[in-house]
Amino acid sequence: MATHEFDVLIVGSGLAGLSAAVHLARTHRVAVITKRALSDGASQWAQGGIAAVLAEGDSIESHVQDTLVAGAGLCDLAATRYVVEHAPEAIAWLQTLGVPFTEENGLLHLTREGGHSERRIVHVTDATGAAVQRCLIDVVRRTPNITLFEGHMLVDLITGAKLGMADTGCVGLHALDVAADTVLTFRAPHTILATGGAGKVYLYTTNPDTATGDGIAAAWRAGCRVANMEFIQFHPTCLYHPFAKSFLISEAVRGEGGQLKLPASAGGTRFMPAHDARAELAPRDVVARAIDFEMKKHGLDCVHLDISHQSPEFLETHFPNILARCALLGIDITREPIPVVPAAHYTCGGVVVDLDGHTDVRGLYAIGETACTGLHGANRLASNSLVECMVFARAAAQAIATEPPRALPDLPPWDHSRVTDADEIVVISHNWDELRRFMWDYVGIVRTNKRLERAAHRIALLSQEIAEFYGHFRVTPDLLELRNLVQVADLIVRSAQSRHESRGLHFSRDYPGLADSAVPTVLVPGEN
Repeated sequence: MATHEFDVLIVGSGLAGLSAAVHLARTHRVAVITKRALSDGASQWAQGGIAAVLAEGDSIESHVQDTLVAGAGLCDLAATRYVVEHAPEAIAWLQTLGVPFTEENGLLHLTREGGHSERRIVHVTDATGAAVQRCLIDVVRRTPNITLFEGHMLVDLITGAKLGMADTGCVGLHALDVAADTVLTFRAPHTILATGGAGKVYLYTTNPDTATGDGIAAAWRAGCRVANMEFIQFHPTCLYHPFAKSFLISEAVRGEGGQLKLPASAGGTRFMPAHDARAELAPRDVVARAIDFEMKKHGLDCVHLDISHQSPEFLETHFPNILARCALLGIDITREPIPVVPAAHYTCGGVVVDLDGHTDVRGLYAIGETACTGLHGANRLASNSLVECMVFARAAAQAIATEPPRALPDLPPWDHSRVTDADEIVVISHNWDELRRFMWDYVGIVRTNKRLERAAHRIALLSQEIAEFYGHFRVTPDLLELRNLVQVADLIVRSAQSRHESRGLHFSRDYPGLADSAVPTVLVPGEN
């Protein structure tokens, strides 16, 4: 089968990937490879907004300082300043594309979110990500130099090292055409990984089903360093219901008097005042840890968030979407509490990159949630992630534009001659379920040495099974995602085991204090 030839391969179709495609298409032949539809990534789900210094009285320095405080000493100052300084032009670029940002009196309406000292959040009502994605998808579909490969899943990167060459850079990739059940070969001098985060490694997550850490795992296998994988941001209140995957219950519900309580079977009492003097208004990580503690202590599947003391009129005015969504599921929040659980929300670590998005492998870039730029440190500041996507998409595109041409080798087609159809597909689903459950129990919001050791033991066993399965049977989307999730789980556990302190999003009962100095966790392929 013929090799598909392009100037740039972009894996992923969220805000980072599509932004890079638009920038590059003026001068390069670009392939956008995405395992589902263009709109199926996490960017589509972003409810909040995009942080940028646009208001009088605000300053670049203020935004930088807010980010550094949230990052608990681990933000890279150069990366933070770079993103903050380029944020306003990223907003202006989206405006030229036609994104309908919410305005007030002819000016952009700016909101304020937790951790920000000023109003600087540009938004499109409460569905910013969806509005931005719709606009970008329309632009991408109308751009002649961009070829879309929807329903194509990254199998692995092809590097010179894997081909036994002296030049060990990335020269292309293999991707599974899911509909045709065929693995295709793509060749290009430049590849950008923009596959998002890895929230699906946990039992409960706000992320879409696509967030399986594909780019992080592939980059690691290709020889790239990863950093700060122990810092997983958890949202404290995700709706707990079998038919309500990943629906968030806004923190504003607690801000308007919502109380967290144990279910009636566990006493029905309010518990947050026992954990923090600020009760339900404590910071997100504090609330998430408290819920996790109560769930483990009482053996609960969820806790309850009760806002029923407010009038129906108040709830209809302030929380119409939450009221309507819960009602569809048979939950009347005017009369009964909302079942909630914490959920994995954002992967702060990722593939180590520089200010151009370069990884350790020549010709390979990583942007968006896949990358660890140094911006987020040990805890992401609200609404910084979307602007990071755009700033580094432009940076990577500009870097690629200045790269001199290089000769590429002929690439081997995918070899499926020694594999057969899987005889026990159920093994994959069982392993997937086991992984997500023990990661939730042992490597979740609160960690201990013993829990991490248990998780590491199970990951080692799963890795052996999956390696054997991968070597003997035809690849499927479920197998590829499970392989990547187990790899990412291993990176998270190893990173957590190496951090002997509690900082930001990483909380260990064995090391509850802060270390004297803040040092990133960097893992290097081939090193134990």
